[in-house]
Amino acid sequence: MWQKRRIELQNRIRIIRDVLYDILDIQNIIFSRKDIFLKALPYPGFEDWKERVTHRLSPLGYYAEFDPLDPSQPNGPCLLHIKKLGNETGKQIPWANIILFVLTVISTLSAGALMNQVNPLSNPLLIYKGASFAVPLLLILLFHEFGHYIESRKRGIKVSLPYFIPGPTLFGTFGAVIRSKSPFKSRRDLMDVGATGPIAGFVVAVIVVMVGLSRSHVVPVVPGEGLTLGDSLIFKLLSGIMLGNVPEGHTVVLSPTAFAGWAGILVTMLNLLPIGQLDGGHIIYALLGKVQRKIALLATLALVPLGYFLWSGWFVWVVLVLLIKIGHPPTLNDDLLLDTRRKMIGWLAMLIFVLSFTPVPIK
Repeated sequence: MWQKRRIELQNRIRIIRDVLYDILDIQNIIFSRKDIFLKALPYPGFEDWKERVTHRLSPLGYYAEFDPLDPSQPNGPCLLHIKKLGNETGKQIPWANIILFVLTVISTLSAGALMNQVNPLSNPLLIYKGASFAVPLLLILLFHEFGHYIESRKRGIKVSLPYFIPGPTLFGTFGAVIRSKSPFKSRRDLMDVGATGPIAGFVVAVIVVMVGLSRSHVVPVVPGEGLTLGDSLIFKLLSGIMLGNVPEGHTVVLSPTAFAGWAGILVTMLNLLPIGQLDGGHIIYALLGKVQRKIALLATLALVPLGYFLWSGWFVWVVLVLLIKIGHPPTLNDDLLLDTRRKMIGWLAMLIFVLSFTPVPIK
């Protein structure tokens, strides 16, 4: 079935190229099952080239959305999103996103209820007891993902709504993802979209940690009891501010809210690894271009001794890296350089990575 659709799509692309060949220099074509994107440069002498393109596509049942790769050059390279006529109206209800979010609310509430010594299977009406964990964790994830979503829409990048992923984990979720439906036009896009999510989520996580620590307790250490959570630099700093020095032989029992904030910081750190198309990969490619691949390779190699000597969970990330490309693909206009403000935002995000890094998350 997919092979048949692929052949149909290739035929559509060939027809579109044939009718636009004398108007546009088509430099690149990106397509998925539903979308066709053309990176094209209008030939000189066609001031009305957009009207000409629209006139040529209309009899074929298509229309184009135009997005310049460099706003300062209205007749420079442009990204054309080719769509079928009739698809420009009528928005469908995103049932998959809604259902997954509801399931994630239930799974995180269940995880939080267990932290409060309530079994949601035997006492389903008491699942609300998990709200002190679930609500702050979901807030962190919502701010992170909608940071990406809102910035993508501002930049004209077509993305899906967040897909929340419920799961039988310690947190009750595997996090959330957004599916990109169009390519990044420039490194400025990469920076704006890649950095906004983790910075927004980190700010909320810091607030959650501070609120949660105010409800946590310092108790004597009981050997062999409970999980020991690793400290990041930011978590140590916030613990010192909120709880002061913990006496020797004592430890902090985190409230569910503080644990949610800790989890949010951990998720932020993992997303900021400078690998592939993780947020950190976006940011480092935006800052340094193709040097990102070397940094990603070094980061991946560094995970091996971390996994061997400190925390075996790092091996899971090594496997994930092997399943995806560690390098970041180029944007459609890598020559459009970052301004000073975006560079500062990028390095701020990397500082957040350093402050959030936890060599041994769980013992």
